[in-house]
Amino acid sequence: MSRSIVIEQAGGPENLKLVETEVGAPGPGEIRIAHKACGLNFIDVYQRTGLYPLTLPHALGMEAAGIVEAVGEGVTHLKPGDRAAYAATPPGAYCDARVMPAAQVCPLPDAISFEDAAAIMLQGMTVEYLFHRVWPLKAGDKVLFHAAAGGVGLMACQWARSEGIELIGTAGTDEKCQLALENGATSCINYRDQDFVAKVKELTDGKGVDVVMDGVGKDTFTASLDCLKPLGMMMSFGNASGPVEPVSLLTLAAKGSLKLTRTTLFTFLADHERCQDMARHLFSKVESGAVKVNIGQTFPLERISDAHRALEGRQTTGSTIITL
Repeated sequence: MSRSIVIEQAGGPENLKLVETEVGAPGPGEIRIAHKACGLNFIDVYQRTGLYPLTLPHALGMEAAGIVEAVGEGVTHLKPGDRAAYAATPPGAYCDARVMPAAQVCPLPDAISFEDAAAIMLQGMTVEYLFHRVWPLKAGDKVLFHAAAGGVGLMACQWARSEGIELIGTAGTDEKCQLALENGATSCINYRDQDFVAKVKELTDGKGVDVVMDGVGKDTFTASLDCLKPLGMMMSFGNASGPVEPVSLLTLAAKGSLKLTRTTLFTFLADHERCQDMARHLFSKVESGAVKVNIGQTFPLERISDAHRALEGRQTTGSTIITL
């Protein structure tokens, strides 16, 4: 039997329920994995609230690390006893053990702990695709990154520094801004006491940035367009403040022939080889020291509701992991 967190109806953190479930044997293309740690991410909140609808009841959680216990027919990149980690569908990572598709589960190097792996898979591979698979960023380019002191943000600060990219961050407190700077941001704007559009223009000599990476959504989207230079790229990849309202293509034209994309990590991970390549790239950044894992807080599985409240209340920094 395995403890698992499920929701029976969409709603608040109080709807998260701890249950006991049977874990069977893996079928073709599947593995059974015993988790050592799980990750917490905003997509979990979106699924819990119904913004990203699930067929209910449903288990939650998209990220974990542990030891492979068994593999099904056709699985060749993993074997029993292997250390492994993943950010993958379907949801169900908030548990002691599970059977799941093997294609997006990645061999984990010995040098990376289970806790660190659970903290970086979803956020780290998000950063990997934002910097390498959406738009051809190069050293010297300027990026505006919202929520720069969050889990994705701190990793993006470090990643940008390792690639020679100038990252301007935003955060909601001076302390969070300082954290972003310590992790590699070249500048960080406290959006509560500064107009971030005016500050970005000041920092770029009125030109604007090449790319905006925005996981906040509704509260930052429109103003972010005004931070871009002509022909700039707007990458919207999250909805932490709510979904973005529909935007007219003529707005993009009027603001300088801007480009706009709304990406999701799991589109990039759907291809097995690309997923494994992204994971290897991420692990190499961590093993080289270019990216250091920042676990800001941990919660036991029994307190998953508190973990969700902390994340939604902007009370977290860095990554959050769930211990088992």
